[in-house]
Amino acid sequence: MAVFDTTRTTYGSHGLFSRIGGFAANMIGMLSAWNDARVTRNALSSLTDRELEDIGLVRGDIDHVAASRITY
Repeated sequence: MAVFDTTRTTYGSHGLFSRIGGFAANMIGMLSAWNDARVTRNALSSLTDRELEDIGLVRGDIDHVAASRITY
């Protein structure tokens, strides 16, 4: 015979350590995405206008390109 405990109020929820681990993983992911955008912005900013034109960008596109890489 199977028994199912219905008296536990936390049944099916995540424990405290799981929530802390998820929060830490989320923060690390956000930090990594921010750093990738920063590196992209710096790399594109170091190019000359001619080099940017060769890849189909203008200087005003740099922030948009770097921001589009961020996915939270």
